[in-house]
Amino acid sequence: MDFTTTVVLAGLIVALLWVLTVKSRRRYNLPPGPVALPLVGNLPQLDKNAPFKSFLKLSESYGPVLTVYLGRQRAVVLVGYDAVKEALVDQADDFTGRAPIPFLFRATKGYGLAISNGERWRQLRRFTLTTLRDFGMGRKGMEEWIQEESGHLVARLNSLEGASFDPTFYMSCTVSNVICCLVFGQRFSIDDGKFLYLLQTISEVLKFGSSPWGQLYNISPRLMEWLPGRQHKIFARIDELTNFIMQKIREHEDTLDPSSPRDYIDCFLLRLSQEKDVPTTEFNYENLVSTVLNLYLAGTETTSSTIRFALSVFIKYPKVQEQMQQEIDTVIGQQHCPYMEDRKSLPFTDAVIHEIQRLMDIVPMNLPHHALQDIAFRGYTIPKNTLIIPLLHSVLKEEKQWATPWSFNPQHFLDQNGNFKKNPAFLPFSAGKRSCVGESLARMELFLFLVSLLQRFTLSCSGGPDSIDLSPEFSSFANVPRRYNIIATPR
Repeated sequence: MDFTTTVVLAGLIVALLWVLTVKSRRRYNLPPGPVALPLVGNLPQLDKNAPFKSFLKLSESYGPVLTVYLGRQRAVVLVGYDAVKEALVDQADDFTGRAPIPFLFRATKGYGLAISNGERWRQLRRFTLTTLRDFGMGRKGMEEWIQEESGHLVARLNSLEGASFDPTFYMSCTVSNVICCLVFGQRFSIDDGKFLYLLQTISEVLKFGSSPWGQLYNISPRLMEWLPGRQHKIFARIDELTNFIMQKIREHEDTLDPSSPRDYIDCFLLRLSQEKDVPTTEFNYENLVSTVLNLYLAGTETTSSTIRFALSVFIKYPKVQEQMQQEIDTVIGQQHCPYMEDRKSLPFTDAVIHEIQRLMDIVPMNLPHHALQDIAFRGYTIPKNTLIIPLLHSVLKEEKQWATPWSFNPQHFLDQNGNFKKNPAFLPFSAGKRSCVGESLARMELFLFLVSLLQRFTLSCSGGPDSIDLSPEFSSFANVPRRYNIIATPR
């Protein structure tokens, strides 16, 4: 076959793929969207470092429900509070599907809570929510664990005696230990080398998932498995994390007391034993390992990154920090341990924490959903196996929902009398039946850790407020805050 024939055949294949894409759009009455190129779809039109910004820009031309092609994968993007709420809340049953994200699927082999669907998802979500509640998510037990970790953190920062330090390591250890208490029934020393290596692994996984290389894996996993690159090192690190979890499960089996479960693993093992003869059960070792991995990954890095971002905000806006300290001093004092019940008496502090989450916008594209069957939505048809992206970024930064969406402004959550006010467009944990199972835990951690820190320390950095840049260091799957050395001066 000569060169000319090869070129002609390649051109015909490309043209055929384009025609099939156009026919598919007409046949299904898809939402509008930009013309997609064969094979690569709309990828050339997207900012590889922040694709959510490109989706927002495209919605100005095509409306709040639009179709794009990520390579050959069809995706429907939902933009703005009204569209996201209508899908995830008003039509919740239609939008419960979770996309089989290749990166997460490779890490978990399809097991666990995060990307499962159907009966597996229902059983694991119901069990996880119940177990977290039983261990005090939103109640006293968990509150005491967080207070204990706050004490360890405060003691560690006091030992620095005002020296400059990078808070990344300290915040990851602190938040991870809360998850460890919940899942493993134990905390780890900040000097434990194995523990620190696992924390570094979690950080590396999130950074890879938020990098263009990680996004490329999700678009072309078969190609990326064949090519050399960082992905192979990341999956090897995930395997090490999985082996650590399996070791902990074996230790739990050896010491399990059925009359007194200590943590999430114990509860799961008891259920696994009870249902060992039930053919439809999802309580097996594969789901246990992957769900613990889900909780550990999601519960460590997202909350610790939010706390780091909060510290940068306090340094950037010292008057806000001072006003929070005054409110905390008046209501709690500097010596008493804060409790969740104090939150209602700290409206400004509560408003600042909410605004930090809104501005940070930690998971701008949400975890993608998936059409498990054809879905009728706003007069369009979203065909089965379509990726669905509820763009949380567009909700948290929507101009008709927020007075100054691109600026830090605690008044977004305060009424004219200085009382805390809710905003339905505050959806950092998503909404509906696939919202974050750890929302109550994360809210509790953010409040108790940040109040404890401001009680005891004034935060600053050597470069002053103007040296702090609140824009993310990495964007894509997650907005990862910039790292700064800070100073915690005892009050």
